[in-house]
Amino acid sequence: MLRKASLFIVFFVLSVQVFAQKKDDILGKWLNPSGEGQIEIYKRGDKFFGKLAWIKEPNDANGKPKTDEKNPTESLRSRPILGLEILKNFIFDDGKWVDGTIYDPKSGKTYSCKLTLKDNNQLSVRGFIGVSLIGRTEVFKRVK
Repeated sequence: MLRKASLFIVFFVLSVQVFAQKKDDILGKWLNPSGEGQIEIYKRGDKFFGKLAWIKEPNDANGKPKTDEKNPTESLRSRPILGLEILKNFIFDDGKWVDGTIYDPKSGKTYSCKLTLKDNNQLSVRGFIGVSLIGRTEVFKRVK
């Protein structure tokens, strides 16, 4: 009986370790669901950030790089969207990346955000206002 219990404990510990997320597992490039953009997630200190590393249509109708024209801060409207840091200040806590923000250059709005790996190649991105119940989730796919 004791042997069976010991084996169960060993298997349980091993299975928890297999499914446990490590904080750097999120690093790399991720494609948004529409296929319009890739976000590169990187680390600065102990926090995680993400920038637009690629966008399908980087230029406007005049052939000039698209800018952050919807930004509520007028002085930031001329900065290019490509390379824009849209994920900011995430910390790793209990298998999730939390307490960060996501900026939507299409609307100029910033939302609270949390990130969760569904598996090694799918990232759940939840943007919300106030509490996480009021928001939207999108699943990004890892770029190989």
